[in-house]
Amino acid sequence: MAQAKINAKANEGRFCRSSSMADRSSRLLESLDQLELRVEALREAATAIEQEREILLEMIHSIQNSQDMRQISDGEREELNLTANRLMGRTLTVEVSVETIRNPQQQESLKHATRIIDEVVSKFLNDLGSAKSHLMSLYSACSSEVPPGPVDQKFQSIVIGCALEDQKKIKRRLETLLRNIENSDKAIKLLEHSKGAGSVALQQNSESRFN
Repeated sequence: MAQAKINAKANEGRFCRSSSMADRSSRLLESLDQLELRVEALREAATAIEQEREILLEMIHSIQNSQDMRQISDGEREELNLTANRLMGRTLTVEVSVETIRNPQQQESLKHATRIIDEVVSKFLNDLGSAKSHLMSLYSACSSEVPPGPVDQKFQSIVIGCALEDQKKIKRRLETLLRNIENSDKAIKLLEHSKGAGSVALQQNSESRFN
């Protein structure tokens, strides 16, 4: 009888210890789950800052190369460029890096996709129109919506092989490149229009002197 009580007491102790260990493990797991949410929130916030940095640099560069900057006095342009360069420098002091975990296949797919885009960019000066059309087909390959134009099927299969975060970055890069081309087209058209208007005005003044 006494032995039975001793055994029961020992079993009770083991049960209490097991129960305590299970509770402790559960609490630790819950803490890690909460930390995982915070880690993902941190990565998302850092990615948002990274994107904002890219947008700011693009906007500053766009202002410096805008048609309005060409239509002001040299003194005003110099002063505005100094301000723009100061803002550019301050923006570049913000360094944010969100590393993407990739397996070897995803790493190779990213290199391949980046190489294709770089090859198109290198053709900007030779044939901007053709490069723009090619970029549009690459962008359509990254879109989840029905594309308005042709889709580069080969590029699409390459992008699908990339990590999800890299897919988003590739799409953002293509969007930025297309916006830059669009802004360049507008600047060229405005410049041609101003030259054309100037030529017409010059011709009219010339004709009026002979009449």
